[in-house]
Amino acid sequence: MEELVGVTACVLGDMASRPNFGLNELDFVFSTLVVGAILNFTLMYLLAPTMTSSASNLPALFASCPKSHMFEPGAYSLLDRFGTLVFKGTIFAVVGFGAGLVGTTISNGLIKMRKKMDPSFETPNKPPPTFLNALTWAGHMGVSSNLRYQTLNGIEFMLERVLNPLAFKSSVVVLRCVNNVLGGMTFVVLARLTGAQSVGEQKENEVALIAEKEKVESEREEGLQNNQSTTPSK
Repeated sequence: MEELVGVTACVLGDMASRPNFGLNELDFVFSTLVVGAILNFTLMYLLAPTMTSSASNLPALFASCPKSHMFEPGAYSLLDRFGTLVFKGTIFAVVGFGAGLVGTTISNGLIKMRKKMDPSFETPNKPPPTFLNALTWAGHMGVSSNLRYQTLNGIEFMLERVLNPLAFKSSVVVLRCVNNVLGGMTFVVLARLTGAQSVGEQKENEVALIAEKEKVESEREEGLQNNQSTTPSK
């Protein structure tokens, strides 16, 4: 259920950041859906209590850092808390790269299969490059998602102290939904900047040029017809 809500919120944020609510870029939205599903499943598995307890021994460089998140209660120094931010960011980036690689390969493969089955099928945009899209997901997860994850845990830690259990659980649901929507929106911005998901501007320009030529031809024909109608017959 948590994965379904997370992926749905992420896709909605992704679509909301695109022109026409993403209806002209459904191929990119589909790629985000596939990668997002893999990401959510992997991170839920890695961040589950059983996994975090079994993997409580951090690398020697981060041995003194908080195990869960940088705002975890305890007598940790500022450097230790920053170490957790770096360590989690590295994990998120690796997971993002792997999920981006697998997810983009799957989505592009399905689109190619569709083209083979239906030769008349045309995607509105160029398929995202697999490696570049994976690197974009790695950057997004290592920076944006990691910062939002740390901030979210810090906010939840403070809210738990001041709210009753029901209000706290309700606020957690709202915060996590907003977090996923924001994640989808920030990824679209980053993908535009890296060029991993570029809209087919050339195709749009060609369509506009054809429309302009048709308009000129139509005006020319109308002019000829008007000249013929006004010319006196002999």
